[in-house]
Amino acid sequence: QVQLVESGGGLVQPGGSLRLSCAASGSIFSFYTMGWYRQAPGKQRELVAQITSGGNTNYADSVKGRFTISRDNAKNTVYLQMNSLKPEDTAVYYCHRLYDGLGYWGRGTQVTVSS
Repeated sequence: QVQLVESGGGLVQPGGSLRLSCAASGSIFSFYTMGWYRQAPGKQRELVAQITSGGNTNYADSVKGRFTISRDNAKNTVYLQMNSLKPEDTAVYYCHRLYDGLGYWGRGTQVTVSS
């Protein structure tokens, strides 16, 4: 059974930082492409950042220079460091695993940026 468990969300003031974590099941974590998506109320889910098995990354234009995705294969965990947060970053953030054409989602963690 595939499990993706996100943590680290919460309420933060504009300009603040949060680090999201996603712990994944599976014995071949290093082979997975891992990603973070987000969905704000009334909007479609969108890709925030992605990291391949080889460590290549890509980011949504809206978060470039502020967010950093990374992975620790020894811990089966992917991270999203979010700095300089803005109110428009408010959303539910979802972890995503992609391997061999199959994608799986975590349940999401709420991030709220507000003063």
